[in-house]
Amino acid sequence: MSRAFEPPPGRQVFSRSFTPSAADIDANGHVNNVVYLGWAQDLAIAHWDSAAGPDESEALAWVALRHEVDYRRALLPGETALGRTWVSDKAEGPRFDRFVRIDGPDGAMCAQVRTVWCLIERATGRPRRVPAELIARFG
Repeated sequence: MSRAFEPPPGRQVFSRSFTPSAADIDANGHVNNVVYLGWAQDLAIAHWDSAAGPDESEALAWVALRHEVDYRRALLPGETALGRTWVSDKAEGPRFDRFVRIDGPDGAMCAQVRTVWCLIERATGRPRRVPAELIARFG
């Protein structure tokens, strides 16, 4: 298990709360692990939507290349989680790392996700180098 993610000092953090529905609870009585991945994706999309301009949203999109998920604490029915996300301070060509941490109401980490995203041009579907000004805006 990897160490718990924390945003670097000064890093812009986007957050959102999640309250599981009855359908999110699995046979073990807690939030299913697949739900955490969905929440991580929802956070990433909402973060992009909050910072991207209309022209960027129309021209560019992100696709996930890899997800790594660590689970630590079960989120139980009736509990509300706080999801936080931030991005790396550098890109590798079209690739950009995103970090997500989902904590229970007690502040204990329930799950964390490291995702590698690839920036693509919508018109062609081809990868595009992440512009420096985009990195700065999310930093």
